[in-house]
Amino acid sequence: MSGVTYLPVKGEYHDNFLTAQAAARGGMDRERQACLFDRLDWLDPLHRIALRDKAPLFLRAQFGHADAWLPLMRRASRHHVALANWYNFTWRPIYNGAVDEAERRPLLQQLAETARHRTRRLTLAPVPDEEGSASEIAAAFTAVGWVVDITQCDENHYLRLNGRSFEQYWDSRPGQLKNTVKRKAKKNTVAIRIDAEFSDTVWHDYEQIYARSWKPHEGSPEFLKQLARNESGSGTLRLGLAYIDGKPVAAQFWTVENGVALIHKLAHDERHLDASPGTLLSAALFQHVIDIDKVDEIDFGTGSDAYKRDWMDAVRPRYRLEMYWPKHVANWPLIARLHLRQMRRSAA
Repeated sequence: MSGVTYLPVKGEYHDNFLTAQAAARGGMDRERQACLFDRLDWLDPLHRIALRDKAPLFLRAQFGHADAWLPLMRRASRHHVALANWYNFTWRPIYNGAVDEAERRPLLQQLAETARHRTRRLTLAPVPDEEGSASEIAAAFTAVGWVVDITQCDENHYLRLNGRSFEQYWDSRPGQLKNTVKRKAKKNTVAIRIDAEFSDTVWHDYEQIYARSWKPHEGSPEFLKQLARNESGSGTLRLGLAYIDGKPVAAQFWTVENGVALIHKLAHDERHLDASPGTLLSAALFQHVIDIDKVDEIDFGTGSDAYKRDWMDAVRPRYRLEMYWPKHVANWPLIARLHLRQMRRSAA
């Protein structure tokens, strides 16, 4: 006998936030999770305010001192999806503890085992793959017997500073962008403020701008307001506003934490396009987070908007995983259609 003790991997599920929070023992709190989207203080208000009609389901796997969670919600009978919506930059398994690749594998496989007893179909998005999330999930669920289809569903524009100052970063921007900022700033028409503290007055200005912008109707403005309040209390809020003659004309909602700036929302009043208030506000916020907050990365969220390429240096994919338990009869037509699509892809 080698004397090595092999710890069993345990699985469980929770159908409400209270028991999940108690079981996590702080493992999904801000102090343990570097990324905003991996925390209960993101998931709880998102569900409570924006997704309240979707019953939650938390799958948990434990392996030694480490555990992993899949936060899900019910879309239809025995069909669960990622507990996420358009506000998420990412969705992925949440790990607590020092978890390396060798430990992630059994944790994910246990999640796959637990999932097959609770649901017949899973749809997970937007899943990143920088640290193996999408490919590791697909491999683990396939190993347990799930039928898995992984496709790109979106993309994420981002910027790595690599120690650059704002001036050094700005030198690398397209000439047209730099000329626009230089010309419009000279006119001294636009006044800019950047707030790190939430106030109802400033948030009212933000909402006024959004209502007059080209943006579609905000899906859950109360959730964004709660997020701004929460992040203000933690010192991570950066709310930028631009004014012309004292009237709000452009707004951007950022958060900054652990060396990463996230650009959540931006909007401008269409009636003031000639003054380029949105562009001037972006330049001011980039300068602020680079030179004052000293961030290492700026993340522009999901979407393929062309203007993002002027500000960002790189793009990375976001994936959707469709996973079917093959022994459930309701999945058979879906699996058959999937196999046909895969055959067509191979033939193309």
